[in-house]
Amino acid sequence: MADLTGLVQGSSVRVRVPASSANIGPGFDSIGLALGIWDECMATVTAEPGLRIDVAGEGAHEVPRDGLNLIHRSMVAAWQELQVQIPDGLHLSCRNAVPHCRGLGSSATSIVAGVVAAQGLCDIATGSAQAGDGFDHAFTNNLAAALEGHPDNSSASVFGGMTVSWTDDAVPGQIHTVPLEVSPQVIPLVFVPEAKLSTASARAVLPAQVSHGVAARNSGRAALLVQAVTARPDVLLAATREWLHQEQRRPAFPDSMALLDLLRGRGHAAVISGAGPSVLVLTTPAGLPDARAQGDPAVWKVLQPGIPDTGASLQWRRS
Repeated sequence: MADLTGLVQGSSVRVRVPASSANIGPGFDSIGLALGIWDECMATVTAEPGLRIDVAGEGAHEVPRDGLNLIHRSMVAAWQELQVQIPDGLHLSCRNAVPHCRGLGSSATSIVAGVVAAQGLCDIATGSAQAGDGFDHAFTNNLAAALEGHPDNSSASVFGGMTVSWTDDAVPGQIHTVPLEVSPQVIPLVFVPEAKLSTASARAVLPAQVSHGVAARNSGRAALLVQAVTARPDVLLAATREWLHQEQRRPAFPDSMALLDLLRGRGHAAVISGAGPSVLVLTTPAGLPDARAQGDPAVWKVLQPGIPDTGASLQWRRS
């Protein structure tokens, strides 16, 4: 068993993780998109025993600063999986840019940050820290999906770009992910409201079963979405049509659905981002000006974050 209790005090790792949008229309619980909004966390081994957490930026007044903190909980889960003894003293310094409870993957971002940071400190302890991206992507992808409950948000934050994920048929809990090369013509536009919505609340209203016909229509559009995002942006509107989750949750975010209806009525590929209430539009340079103009600036903060082609990153600093 590896032992982190002897790590040199002052050793630290810095992790950056991008936001993500999940579900992406018909891609429910399987297709995710990384967004160029970044959370950062510095994890430092300290001489003083115990846990200290500083948080700045988004959610600074809401994020727990004790053992309930999601980054720390994810670090502990990773250390348990890796069978290592954790350091006696730890300081987490977090700077958040990803809006919380808006459907932009803030929970998945924290989980990925914790799993990556835990591996980084293990690398320092074992002397295996080296140049490169510095962490096991498959391990991170599997554990983050298990902690999150579904893989679309977390996989996009791990790998960047757009990702398609599925569960292994033979190995329970084994997640596989294929990153897609997004066409440079595809531009994400995000409409973020002040209102918040928890993922649990949004998912609670979804039906337990759907008909065979609904499943067939949705699967066809999910297949088309892959082609649209990688090579055929001209079919994005059709490719983002879905039947599984948005209309069923209309009462939970009526303003978001009203904006979605307006945008789609004008020919823009708008979807609810993750569990909502943010609205994501996949547009092109030609459609961007009109899409931006549809959101009331008094209600919606409009972001054009870009799509990073890489996901989480790790840097080491030995004391």
